Amino acid sequence: MSARFQELDWRQTPLGELTLRRRLDPSSGKEIHEIKLNDEFLMSSMFTVAEVELARLALAEVPRGPLHVVVGGLGLGYTAHTVLEDPDIESLLVVDALGEVIEWHQQGLIPAGKALAADPRCRLVHGDFFAMVRSGQGFDAETPGRHFDAIIVDIDHSPRHLLHPTNADFYELEGLQRLAGLLSPGGVFALWSNDPPDEEFTATLASVFADVRAEVVSFANPLQDIDSTNTVYLAKRR
Repeated sequence: MSARFQELDWRQTPLGELTLRRRLDPSSGKEIHEIKLNDEFLMSSMFTVAEVELARLALAEVPRGPLHVVVGGLGLGYTAHTVLEDPDIESLLVVDALGEVIEWHQQGLIPAGKALAADPRCRLVHGDFFAMVRSGQGFDAETPGRHFDAIIVDIDHSPRHLLHPTNADFYELEGLQRLAGLLSPGGVFALWSNDPPDEEFTATLASVFADVRAEVVSFANPLQDIDSTNTVYLAKRR
């Protein structure tokens, strides 16, 4: 890359200005890919530990066998790629409200995006994850109400810091009950959050699911020369 910073694509979306950019990290010399929505960073390839651990922690809780999984939020694809590394995965639906992000993967603008899009076990679905839960019909238009072994979500910054206010009902009692209805018995719900564990949200989870816990994931933050943390919430359908 001749320039230290390059804007690979820019789109105007219903949620605002969406940008895919690539830059060189001056300290390591590595290429960093970033997705921004307006002034907020949705994803950076500099920080992927929690996105990978989100998938690994979720799948570690699921009984072995042919597994059918949903990932809410495509981003740079790290969570979806980690799911597909599990040899028991039979099918994966990745739902994203931004068709532009799906196109970037299909076009190869995002590293390994074409490999993800071409995997026969994986289907990239353009749609509103939260609206799909709200409808009760679920994520697979070909099989309404289909159940899954794991539903893994990385969309909002946290249950309190939302990309859009209409997402709020998902994190409340009725929204979580609707989600539980889309899981197979013993199926796992996993949620990424940029914030520390939220006791109120954890209690709401525990009123719907079993074996609820919040795992704190630590990772190096070279920008601030400290260790940063994210939270992964895990819960099982009763």
